[in-house]
Amino acid sequence: MDKVLYLAMSGARETMRSQQAHASNLANATTTGFKSDFAQARAMQVYGEGHASRVYAMAERPGTNLSTGTLIQTGRELDVAIGGEGWIAVMDANGKEAYTRSGELQVNQFNQLVTGGGRAVMGNGGIPITLAPFEKLDISGDGTITIRPLGEGAAELAVLDRIKLVKDQDGSLFKGTDGLMHTGNNQPLPLANDVQLRAGYLESSNVNSVTELTSIIELSKQFEMQVKMMKNAEENSSAAAKILQLQ
Repeated sequence: MDKVLYLAMSGARETMRSQQAHASNLANATTTGFKSDFAQARAMQVYGEGHASRVYAMAERPGTNLSTGTLIQTGRELDVAIGGEGWIAVMDANGKEAYTRSGELQVNQFNQLVTGGGRAVMGNGGIPITLAPFEKLDISGDGTITIRPLGEGAAELAVLDRIKLVKDQDGSLFKGTDGLMHTGNNQPLPLANDVQLRAGYLESSNVNSVTELTSIIELSKQFEMQVKMMKNAEENSSAAAKILQLQ
């Protein structure tokens, strides 16, 4: 009886975790450059003293869907999208290099170029990009940033830096809890000269809202079934106890 109860209990718990993953995807359906997470479940044996005769369910995130979202034209000079493969290097909360495809760039109060989430964008030398006061800014296809300094004539242009663009060479990138992509060994990826930016565009999320909503509904039904199994296990245990009392 405990086998059924434990399996149903662990299944209900992991179903809730899977629902959280799909709910997170659905909540980010309109987030620029967001990459949806896969979710799956599998049976795992419980090892300990004696034979591994108990099995529990385990939900896991096997990976991230890295397919490209739709490019949306905005015309804003600080909006950039990567055409094809590649990532924009940014600084995470721990000061380490991480990667994103969210190209809704801004200039913060410290004149640093940051993403919409406030992450500092890394330059060609692997340090955050700081901009001088400017009247006009242009980001070329290779990430080079050119400005017309404040108060200068139209012909006075200055090249400030170049956005660091990289490629995942060996498939080692994974999504962290901060929503950014990280390398397994925390080593920065090298600059990739064949990654191209498109200024005035943003990449939409690759989340399929219909698929995610359908998955949430299916998981809800599975949760109800597992709760019913736990109730049945309890009723069977009570019935068995009554039979023993009659003997």
